Amino acid sequence: MAGGTARLRVPVGEGAERWVTRVGCRSVLFIVHNVTSATRLLDVLPLFHSDVRVQMFATCTGSSPFLAGVPELLARAGLPVLPWEQAKETAFDLAIAASYGGELSSIRAELTVLSHGVGYNKRLATPDTGHRTPDTGHRTPDTGHQVSRAPVFGLSPEWLLEDGRPVASATVLSHPEQLERLRAACPEAVPTAVLAGDPAYDRILAALPDRDRFRRALGVGPGQRLVVVGSTWAPRSLFGGGAADAETDDLLPWLLSRLAAELPADEYRTVAVLHPNIWHGHGPGQVRAWLDNARRAGLDPLPPLDGWRQALIAADCVLGDHSSVTYYAASIGIPVLLGAFPQEDLDPLSPVAALGRAAPRLDRRGGLRTQIDRVIAADDPTRYKELAELTSSAPKESAALLRRLFYDLMGIPEPPHPAQLDPLPLPPYRPARRTAPVRVLASGIRTEPPDIRLVRYAVPGGEPDPSEGSAVRADSAHTLVDEETRDTGRLRVADVVVRYAAADDPRLGPPAVWTAEALDRYPYCGLAAYVDGPDRCVVRTREGDLVRLAAAPASDGRPDPCDPAAYASALYAWLAGGGQLGGAAVGMTVRTGAAAHHVTVEPAAPAVP
Repeated sequence: MAGGTARLRVPVGEGAERWVTRVGCRSVLFIVHNVTSATRLLDVLPLFHSDVRVQMFATCTGSSPFLAGVPELLARAGLPVLPWEQAKETAFDLAIAASYGGELSSIRAELTVLSHGVGYNKRLATPDTGHRTPDTGHRTPDTGHQVSRAPVFGLSPEWLLEDGRPVASATVLSHPEQLERLRAACPEAVPTAVLAGDPAYDRILAALPDRDRFRRALGVGPGQRLVVVGSTWAPRSLFGGGAADAETDDLLPWLLSRLAAELPADEYRTVAVLHPNIWHGHGPGQVRAWLDNARRAGLDPLPPLDGWRQALIAADCVLGDHSSVTYYAASIGIPVLLGAFPQEDLDPLSPVAALGRAAPRLDRRGGLRTQIDRVIAADDPTRYKELAELTSSAPKESAALLRRLFYDLMGIPEPPHPAQLDPLPLPPYRPARRTAPVRVLASGIRTEPPDIRLVRYAVPGGEPDPSEGSAVRADSAHTLVDEETRDTGRLRVADVVVRYAAADDPRLGPPAVWTAEALDRYPYCGLAAYVDGPDRCVVRTREGDLVRLAAAPASDGRPDPCDPAAYASALYAWLAGGGQLGGAAVGMTVRTGAAAHHVTVEPAAPAVP
């Protein structure tokens, strides 16, 4: 990437003084190694906002194996990007990096290095790569190196020193415990240490009051549990399969299968937060391909840059590993369950290693749902209180501390306005979507008015029918299939076919037209449902009745977050069990887990001839 960037001519470069508009600005260079480190730099970029005395730049060292995604991220930041060679030739007032690697000592500036995770925890082997300092991509757990004896990344001389002298003018630490480990590992760098908190953690803390809004953004309703599957990168991570050195040891296929098979669709919402090195190391298309069955069953992999902190705040449980994501979750009191945790890859004195000794471990010999429920039921918000206190010695103060450090190094006074980080934005609404066939178990189908309990499971990739051998008591079972399914053969035998679209979608609507077409197209289908809103749908029965099902709003006036296809399944089960549509005219109660959804059943307007 770095080699392909054109040399700048403005606002720096040969003859730049002829072209610039603002002259005499202090110059700040953000040094990017990969997308992971760049996200931490984006956290602190707002500390320079509104200061017309400062011109910001970006560059990429080109030293990381994980360069995919960096050009797009830099374009998103909108800063002038210098090729690495030009950056080394240019004098700056301040340079900020969030990782080691590349020729940082060649930068002509006061260099500040931040952590790009929650402190400094991981041991990385240091093979001979032809460079003075290895980058975060040079972990080599399977090359014969003794990782357990490897130095701690970011705290050891291999990264901190050049010719016996510190590379950085300031080494930012978030807690004194890191200072003690730095003093033991590299005393020469101690004079550069600055305690300045953790900006990523502070943004999380500031957004905690928005938990309910984040849950609604992810389509999580009352009584529903949000499970976040989080993974760092490398073979011993959760996504890597844990301690897998043979296919039979690989945890990931088992986990992805059990998420769909054991967690009822309406009682659990699942999202995945994967390290950017997974996305950009293997390719987003490949990652989505690996997760295809799980995605079609409802697992939602969040983009690598956006939404992961909001998901942690919203979570009921984080199923993770030795990543910063898991530690941040524990720090804010979210129950965690460790699916993988290679203690040998960590400094045993680090807080993350302490979490591994304290948190419960996933046992694949037991039921996944049972273990998740047990962790949530045993939740104690103070369980990881001591570990949370090690996240930052200055919670909510990093903006002020970091800006003071940056401006001191530049030699100019701070701006008069308060130092502030960007608040976490409210994510777009993204409810669960299941295009795999859904097996629906229904009970209470002979009550009047209808009071139907549903348990729904997505069944992707030929998984066994969950109604066989299920502990759920059911009076009947049927299959619902999204018309956009890849399993198109299942549409021919589906009991309920559903389509999600706006009522005025000219390709499909209005709902009365599509439902009639669907019943003609799928002759074995007993009911067709057109979901045209977050809490409503129009259904047509095989007998030709057209009705609208709509959930009563919550007490606060907000729409019911339940998937409206569940209402359609409840009506189908009741009618198939001998109920008459007139008996549902007073409405239905649809029960999913601990939630009760009150649904009106009213005649729908037919299509205009």
